[in-house]
Amino acid sequence: MENALTIIVVEPDRQRAMEIVDAIRASGDHRVHVIGDGAGLARRVAELQPHLVLIDVSNPSRDMLEELATASRPTERAVAMFVDKSDSGLTRAAIEAGVSAYVVDGLRAERIRPVLDAAIARFHMVSRMRSELAATKAALEERKIVDRAKGFVMRAKGISEDQAYALLRKTAMDQGKRLSEVAQAIVMTAEVLK
Repeated sequence: MENALTIIVVEPDRQRAMEIVDAIRASGDHRVHVIGDGAGLARRVAELQPHLVLIDVSNPSRDMLEELATASRPTERAVAMFVDKSDSGLTRAAIEAGVSAYVVDGLRAERIRPVLDAAIARFHMVSRMRSELAATKAALEERKIVDRAKGFVMRAKGISEDQAYALLRKTAMDQGKRLSEVAQAIVMTAEVLK
């Protein structure tokens, strides 16, 4: 686990919250903030910008999950939720709200470290996948623009696809721009001139 994480613990029972805080601090030098109930969670998360939100509730309400979704978009931080019993509808809602680890049968001190490690690892894995997906989508969009630009250049100059690509590439190098930037300019110009 990373050092010096900022962690928010949502626990309505003050004594239980202190037990959780002690267990977290035993696993590392972390900054821990306790919130007594889920109301206002979005505001506190925005203020504190934690690495992890740890929620220990016997039975989370849909309102709490909506507050969690608002407070902690899945791309921003890891969220671990400990509940006393399983409910497939709430489990699905929790995952959709951005929960990285959903642990049934409550929270026990000896389980904190492995669950936090798992939640953070899963969060990083999902974040990498989202980044890779965004990069792939961007590359695909750039490819589409380059293909459209090649088509315009081929028709305008009466040249082959390979020649059009070579011309686009040479123009990009001569101007010190990316190929997709030159292609975008050609596509925009061609659409205006239609």
